[in-house]
Amino acid sequence: MAKKKGIKNNKSEEKVLSVSSLKRIHRTAFLLNDKEREAIDSYCRKNKIRNKSKFMRETLMRIVMDHFLEDYPTLFDKKDMDKIKV
Repeated sequence: MAKKKGIKNNKSEEKVLSVSSLKRIHRTAFLLNDKEREAIDSYCRKNKIRNKSKFMRETLMRIVMDHFLEDYPTLFDKKDMDKIKV
């Protein structure tokens, strides 16, 4: 019987995330105008980026995660926090 992807038989490998849990199944598409497309193509050529999909996904997720880290809930308003100097 063949092994299935994502199933680990060794006890030492049980903590490793399965392939199926990291598989990307949700498609997201967006449109670019000519100038935006030229800018991305130029940037990718200049920086030798071959996988534009990976580049855009990582760039977008980096921005989203930065916003999550900046906008975490606090007990005090931003104005009050800005007044406090530590």
